[in-house]
Amino acid sequence: MTELNIARPLVAPNVEQSRAVASSPSTPRSLYVKREKLYPKAVKGVYRRLKWIALFVLLGIYYIVPWLRWERGVGQPDQAVLIDFENARFYFFFIEIWPQEVYYITGLLILAALGLFLATSLFGRVWCGFACPQTIWTDLFIAVERFFEGDRNARMRRDKKPWSFDKLWRKSAKHVTWIIVAAATGGAWILYFHDAPTIARDFLTGHAPTTSYVFAALLTFTTYWLAGHMREQVCTYMCPWPRIQAALIDDEALNVTYRYDRGEPRGSLKKSAAFAKKGDCIDCRQCIAVCPVGIDIRNGPQLECIGCGLCIDACNAVMDKVERPKWLIAFDTDKNVQRRLAGEAPKYRLIRARTISYALIIAAIAAFMLGALANRSELDLSVTRDRNPNFVRLSDGGVRNGYTLKVLNKASEPRQMIVSFVGLAEEAMPALSMAGRPDMTEMRIDVPIDDTRDFKIYLAVDNPGLLNTRTDFFFQVRDLETDETSQERAVFISGDSK
Repeated sequence: MTELNIARPLVAPNVEQSRAVASSPSTPRSLYVKREKLYPKAVKGVYRRLKWIALFVLLGIYYIVPWLRWERGVGQPDQAVLIDFENARFYFFFIEIWPQEVYYITGLLILAALGLFLATSLFGRVWCGFACPQTIWTDLFIAVERFFEGDRNARMRRDKKPWSFDKLWRKSAKHVTWIIVAAATGGAWILYFHDAPTIARDFLTGHAPTTSYVFAALLTFTTYWLAGHMREQVCTYMCPWPRIQAALIDDEALNVTYRYDRGEPRGSLKKSAAFAKKGDCIDCRQCIAVCPVGIDIRNGPQLECIGCGLCIDACNAVMDKVERPKWLIAFDTDKNVQRRLAGEAPKYRLIRARTISYALIIAAIAAFMLGALANRSELDLSVTRDRNPNFVRLSDGGVRNGYTLKVLNKASEPRQMIVSFVGLAEEAMPALSMAGRPDMTEMRIDVPIDDTRDFKIYLAVDNPGLLNTRTDFFFQVRDLETDETSQERAVFISGDSK
């Protein structure tokens, strides 16, 4: 087997430079390396097209969704997706989430996290390269930059030149466009929290709530600064995901991989040179020129790599020119590189213990949530007992406890309900009462559409000696039309023992 000579260590170029500086006897040791501005080169290819598709689809979803309508009935908001803090509701098409159902939101977040774990186990940092908001808006900002200032070489030359009218207007137009895009980002965000047409009109006429302007300004600034100026620094230093992914991938996960078994030993291409004594890599450094985070993928797996695949497109274009097979850089596994070095055929094991585990957990949680949504009640009851005083002794020897009942009607129509109690001894002769109503064993209440009503109710027992000091029972509400019921446990304090 031919021995390969991989001349460069598996570290990023900026790390090599910092080590060289730190080891120089004439230079004070410093752990800080000044950022070198990156000038990503434009590239065409499969992954660049996929990134454009992802950009337009995801930005389209972000900007269009608040304007979609969904009819819910009289008095209900008709915005399909709405986070209504004022009325404590979250609307998502036909689903309405109440504050006490926040566990559905928790479930969605868990599913999103597990889905990200599964995607990482299968395809590495595919989320970072194609769907992360930082990546999406950075791609858009770089496209604006290229439009006004040209591609990599043109931008580098212009930045080295002194200021001129041409340089001033191009950079000014670029930053103005960036601010417009950032403002559209912040403006679209607030549409999710108010009725979109109304808040858009009020925002432009100066009548929107102060919080709308604050959050729009905050999103505008962060989008402009992160996507326009910080760019790869967000992925490398601010985002925790590069550190987390190390625990989620193994040597069978697909990652952007330089196939050094085929590319080494690398060397420059000359007209009279042949490929007989060297690998396919001609050291053209085009993979570095197009990289949005400025790394050399040939140095192996690196923290900075976002898995966007642009280096694959660049390398494929070069391989076409030198008439060598494509996919010197490709989505591949570390294990396959080792297999080829050992003379074995590559294998792709997408189904393995790790991915099966994630898929089963996702399926179980999704099934549980769907079942809970399908069977959830449109009627809910909560009970709070008065604690000051715990009980009141009546003049006839009876004992009375006070309770606050909160009845929730999630239906799209008003409902008449009966309140009763279950679980107290009949011989104790308990009775309910509300302000202005006589004692009774049950009472009727009205709850409006999609609303919550609080009722103050008193439960009196004529013979408290027949009960324990603390007696558990249930309050019950029942819909007169549908017979749907809801119960909530409560405690009666008698002050006496049997």
